[in-house]
Amino acid sequence: MFRRRSLGWPITLGVVMIVLLVALIVGWVILAVRAAQEDTSWYAVLAVGTTFLGLMIVGTVWYLLISVKEINLNQRQSNFIDSVTHELKSPLASLKLYLQTLSRRQVSEAQQADFHRFMLDDLDRLDALINHMLDAARVEQASSGDAEGTVDVELSAVLKSCAEAACRRHRVPPETVSLDLRPAMIHARPIDIEMIFRNLIDNAIKYGGRPAEVSVEMWPDGRGRVVTRVADNGPGIPMNLRRKIFGRFVRLGSELERQQTGTGLGLFIVRTLVKRWKGKVYVFGRGAQSGTVFEVDLPGEPADSVSEHDHAA
Repeated sequence: MFRRRSLGWPITLGVVMIVLLVALIVGWVILAVRAAQEDTSWYAVLAVGTTFLGLMIVGTVWYLLISVKEINLNQRQSNFIDSVTHELKSPLASLKLYLQTLSRRQVSEAQQADFHRFMLDDLDRLDALINHMLDAARVEQASSGDAEGTVDVELSAVLKSCAEAACRRHRVPPETVSLDLRPAMIHARPIDIEMIFRNLIDNAIKYGGRPAEVSVEMWPDGRGRVVTRVADNGPGIPMNLRRKIFGRFVRLGSELERQQTGTGLGLFIVRTLVKRWKGKVYVFGRGAQSGTVFEVDLPGEPADSVSEHDHAA
């Protein structure tokens, strides 16, 4: 497990180095100007020295920025390790307990059925975790310029399928996710489009209120784009964190205080795939209402216009 490192020391070190370098420049200028009164060659020394020290300041600032970035990445990786460790240990411990109980004493048929159901749930949880990490690896390895496997995808069918699967996975009623969809086609890999909206709808249910209320709207905007909005009734995301949530391993809050499971890879997958297919993803609040809205803008057309084009061809 990675040791969490504080951001205080690199920031302090960087600031101190910058202050010292500025002091050196000021002292260099004062000494060089005084010496220049007797020897004009000192102006050349002044120019060279000032340039050199200026480059040192730039290097120090660059070092500071890189250090902060690396420490942030280490913290996110540490959170990821903590999260995955918990996600692996919990279902494994549960499976071990049920199997030990079944092997050491007699239980009724009703209890056996319950145990088998609980064990299948734990296996589903492990399977979902592994698939999530494999999705992230697949997203990073795939080439953005590779069009292999692209087809015309009917987006409303994908959204309906993702909504139904998410409701089953979280054991919530189907009406938890309300759909307002217009027929639209997107030319992309079906698995990529499915991963985008599976993660968004899954997050909306997971982090929504209790009970969760999720709405999914989708429509072609008439300008060669298709807009999809996924809104939830959760606590919302602070304005200053909305850009950070799409980073790899990013999860808001403390890992020790977290109530929801996850790896911090879902929104990273969403952003990477949306960008690959020349789209954009935005996150908004819901104004006076609590909750978050994710908006995905992808190239596409109304389904009827695609059909007419195919018939004409």
